[in-house]
Amino acid sequence: MTGRSDETRTRRGPAVEPQRAAEPSPGTETAEPSPGTEGRSGRSQRLRRLLAPRHIAVVGGASAAEAVRQCRAIGFTGSIWPVHPRREHIEGLPCHRTVAELPEAPDAALVAVPNTAAVPVLAALSARGAGGAVCYAAGFAEDGADGARLQEELREAAAGMPVIGPNCIGVLNYLDGSALWADQHGGARVTSGVAVITQSGNIAQNLTMQRRSVPLAYVVTAGNGAVTGVPELIESMLDDPRVSAIGLHLEGIDDVAGFSRAALRALDAGVPVVALKTGSSALGARANLSHTSSLAGSDVLCDALFRRLGVARVHEVGTFLETLKLLHVHGPLTGTRVTSASCSGGEAALIADAAQQHGAHLPELPAAVAARLRQVLGDHVHVANPLDYHTYIWGDAEAQRACFTALQGSGFDVNLLLLDLPRDDRCAPGLWTTTMDAFTAAAQQTGAPACVVSSLPEGLPEDVSDRLLARGVAPMHGMADCVRAIAAAGEISRARRRHLREGTVRPAGATAPGPAPASAKPAARLDEYAAKQALSAHGVRVPRGRVTRQSAARAPDEAADLAAELGFPVVVKALSPALAHKSEAGGVRVGLTDREAVREAVRAMASLAECFLVEEMVPEPVAELLVGVHRDPQFGHALTVGAGGVLVELVRDTATLLLPAGREQIEDALASLRIWPVLRGFRGGPEGDLAAAVDAVHTVARYARHAAVAEIDVNPLLVLPAGQGAVAVDALIRHEACARGTSDAKKPDTRHAGGGRST
Repeated sequence: MTGRSDETRTRRGPAVEPQRAAEPSPGTETAEPSPGTEGRSGRSQRLRRLLAPRHIAVVGGASAAEAVRQCRAIGFTGSIWPVHPRREHIEGLPCHRTVAELPEAPDAALVAVPNTAAVPVLAALSARGAGGAVCYAAGFAEDGADGARLQEELREAAAGMPVIGPNCIGVLNYLDGSALWADQHGGARVTSGVAVITQSGNIAQNLTMQRRSVPLAYVVTAGNGAVTGVPELIESMLDDPRVSAIGLHLEGIDDVAGFSRAALRALDAGVPVVALKTGSSALGARANLSHTSSLAGSDVLCDALFRRLGVARVHEVGTFLETLKLLHVHGPLTGTRVTSASCSGGEAALIADAAQQHGAHLPELPAAVAARLRQVLGDHVHVANPLDYHTYIWGDAEAQRACFTALQGSGFDVNLLLLDLPRDDRCAPGLWTTTMDAFTAAAQQTGAPACVVSSLPEGLPEDVSDRLLARGVAPMHGMADCVRAIAAAGEISRARRRHLREGTVRPAGATAPGPAPASAKPAARLDEYAAKQALSAHGVRVPRGRVTRQSAARAPDEAADLAAELGFPVVVKALSPALAHKSEAGGVRVGLTDREAVREAVRAMASLAECFLVEEMVPEPVAELLVGVHRDPQFGHALTVGAGGVLVELVRDTATLLLPAGREQIEDALASLRIWPVLRGFRGGPEGDLAAAVDAVHTVARYARHAAVAEIDVNPLLVLPAGQGAVAVDALIRHEACARGTSDAKKPDTRHAGGGRST
């Protein structure tokens, strides 16, 4: 490779003298309006100039020379203008001393000079009216406080001009043939394809070297995204009808509002988006921060955001490429029902296992299809899905075509042929090619989505994959990656159908203010009784209860009197805002059946609190749920539902949604839990009151959003048998207490011992 260690990666003196903005000469383009006046449309037009330029300026030395070579190699036909203060020529092209000396404002510029020199160069390009620039240098926000200050100077210097980077390798446009790219790459020109936007130059370069026949339309390395971030790049890709799908490698989501806007626009346009996000581990998150200064954010909340916006998340590079390839060929699939054909029972078992593990389905074949297959294959073949057609028809092109045509007539969502071609340097692949051609002919006859799937990547060489792609058949490398891709394509399709049917509400965090100001007061925590009274006032059912108000010495007798008023049996709890986990501290006694038992319980808990909550016992539930809401500075309020009770941390059976969330989304989240069969009446048990549970969760979520809540923890919410309701028997609430103003939510009145809804 070239160019990685030249002057662009150092912080020595400038290779290009700082330029002053010059008055435009007659016939040249004038500067675009400032960002305050040009609006999003103007910035979008400038970004399109950057991504598909008519002329390019390259600023720097060795890296600029490499960019010239790459432009020529990719077939760029426009003008290239090198800028260097001392050199006469770069790659045979005459050098201009400054940006001001360029013949006209370039559509695009590669600025490959050290970081301190890059800022004035960008300022000069912006003043000249350039479409945009790629800033190649490192040493900005990813490099500590000094770098962060320099990045802010870069942002100001850009003055509304799109800038990709800094700390990036560049931009490749394989559709129109331009390379703002100071290194080698492995891609080739295409007429349509997928756009890949990454926050890592090296990953981008690796992706261009793939031999999987993924047609790359654009490769854009966003780097630090100081000026032009991932959302703007997504939207620019959506403006090009030749882009079939968009792939994102993300280290973090700094602009949730912008990302949501762009992803919803993609959902509207029917352009699928796939995300490969790193930082799911603590170590990975730290690596992201040091790499591009990206905060990974909560991985769970990123998943929730992706689900809301119809972005399919994958976790491996191979799956990323295979998913993009499948989407390019077939688009989002209607569902995940699969037929599979192979001449091996071993392969059939492998694909069945992969489907079960990764979210695809192999339904039983329709009766008419099974009957036709028995006619073609004979009595010695067991007809099933996945289909092992044995080798009775091996080499018989017409019989194979009839077999595959029948199978593809099942009406399922995608059809697979499992086939690894033999090495052509040692073997004769003719019979395998016959099988592949028969499958392809069947696909062209039926119009059904079809894939040829190899168990090993080398089982489908690049030239064979290219031929399949040209025939409208997706060449898929690896069974597991293929099935994951099918699951992702089905997920995107479901999200779009839901979006078109119901609309998709942006997560509230997309427009919510950021973290509370530094002057904010600490969040105020309510004790359990006050928390439950607040929830009760908004419609959440809680047990009837009373609180002791007298001195510690008289608390046992007072509690006994309150218990008698409520009726035995009762629960007694120590009451203190500081006591979050009462069970572990010995602060809860249940099933107390007389006055003396209540007195004894209060005396035993005297060291934990001064006040005590006495409540009626709730009947035995079908299940216990956790309902939690917390406010994240990036994503806004997030709702978590899951299996509740004292083992919540051990069981870890939860699902998370970004708010706002409707009842249908809440029920879908509950249905994703392992505890769901219990709620539906597991093994003859009673069915839970699901409607009441969903209503309770929905009410908690609405209260959290409208009451300036930092955190709510209802654990457990007892789901009673059908028709009997759901009861919040413990709750914790922390309100945000900050300078943004007070909440207009109803405040609980804790002056009186009564209250609560009857159970």
